[in-house]
Amino acid sequence: MLYKLEVENFFSIRDPQVLDLSVDGKVPDPEGRYAPIFEGADVRAPKVVALYGANASGKTTVLRALEFVVTMIRDSVARTVPGFAGIERFNDVESGSRPIRFAIELGGIINLTPEVFQRATSGEKVEQGTYRYELEIELKEGLAVRIASESLRQRPNGQGKWQRVYERDAEGKVKDSKTFSLSGFQHLVKTLAGNHTVLSSFAKFQHPTAQLLVDTARKAFFQIEPVHSFVDRDVIDYLKNQPNVVSRLKDELSRIDVGVEGMRFQHTDNGPLLLFKHAGLAVEMPWLMESHGTRAFIKMFPFIMSALDTGGIAAIDEMDAAIHPNMLPELVRWFYAASGRNKFDAQLWLSCHSASLLDDLNKEEIVICEKDRQGRSHLYSLMDVKVRRDENHYRKYLSGAYGGVPHLG
Repeated sequence: MLYKLEVENFFSIRDPQVLDLSVDGKVPDPEGRYAPIFEGADVRAPKVVALYGANASGKTTVLRALEFVVTMIRDSVARTVPGFAGIERFNDVESGSRPIRFAIELGGIINLTPEVFQRATSGEKVEQGTYRYELEIELKEGLAVRIASESLRQRPNGQGKWQRVYERDAEGKVKDSKTFSLSGFQHLVKTLAGNHTVLSSFAKFQHPTAQLLVDTARKAFFQIEPVHSFVDRDVIDYLKNQPNVVSRLKDELSRIDVGVEGMRFQHTDNGPLLLFKHAGLAVEMPWLMESHGTRAFIKMFPFIMSALDTGGIAAIDEMDAAIHPNMLPELVRWFYAASGRNKFDAQLWLSCHSASLLDDLNKEEIVICEKDRQGRSHLYSLMDVKVRRDENHYRKYLSGAYGGVPHLG
C-alpha cells in the first residue's frame, strides 16, 4: 500500500512537497476505508486519495509525478534515445540547475526473492515491512540529462533504520545487498544507460528480485489527459480483445441505469464497431452517438477494474469531468471493503472538482492542492490541518476554510 509521495522541482512543484497519507491505527474505520500499509501493520493508508484544488493548482502534477516514477521503474529500459519523456522542471531561472527529485514509500514483503514470494503466495507468513524508493534527475541548462542517484531501501516491520536494497550514483555505480545481489549481473552495471533505472534494466535481463519489483509497478494504471487516456479507437480495440471485461462492463452499465441493456461488436472494413442496445429504442446506437458521460465511464472502467483485480493503483485525472455527481460516490465506494469488490486493497487516486463528493469522504482521504502567486504548487492532506471528524467538508471547502478554491475578483 502506497502511503507517501515526495516531489521537488517537477512542473508546477518547485519546493519539496511531502504527502504523507499514514493513518493511525486508532482512527475508527467501520466502512473499511483504510488498509494496513503491509500485512499486520498498525499504520494504515486510505484506499481513496482525492485531490482537490482550483484549476492549474497542481492536481494533475501530483498524478504525473506518481506516473513518472512508476514509468521509470517499469519501462525506462525501453527508451532508446537520450533524455526523458514526461518530465519538466519548475519554470524559473534557479530551478534550471536544480535536480528533480522523487520518493515514494509503500509497504509489502521485504527481503524479496522468488522463493520468499512463492512462500507468501502459498499462504506462508513471510517478513513484511516498508520500502523507500528515491530517484534524482540531473539537469543541465534546464534539461534533464541523466539519473543522478537512485536507491531502494527497506525497513523490517516498518521500524528502525532504512536498510540498503541497492544504491546507484551519478556515474552508474551500483551497490548491492543480499536481497539484491549483483552476482551474475555485473555486466549490466557497465552498460547501464543514464536514463534507465536499475530496476527496469535488470528486470529486462531476468534479475529475479528486479522482476518481482517491476511486476508490482505494472499494477499501477493511469488515465491522465490527454496523453495516457484511452482515445475512442484504443478503447474499442481493447474491449474487443477482453471479453471478460466486456461482460463485467455490461453488468455495470445495466446496474447504474444509463439505459444501456447490452453491447456488441460488429466487424466493418474500418475495424470493429461498438454498438449499444438501449431500452425503448429500436435500433442499436454506435459508440459516437453514446453520451459523453457513458463513454467516459467506459474509458475509465478498465483502469478501475485492473486495479481492483490486482490490488494495484488506479490514478484518474478529472474523474468527475463527465460523470454524474450521484455516480461518482458509487465508483469511489467500489474501493471500500464494505463493497466486496476490493479484496486486495487497491487504491484509487483521483483529481476532481466535485465538491459534493467531499461529504462522502473522510479527512484522511482528502488532499488539497494550492498554487501561490509565484506559480508554485503546494499540497497537504486534511490530516495536516485542524479538521474535526464531524465537520461538513463540503461547506468548509467551498467557504475557503481548507484552501484550494479559486479567488475571484
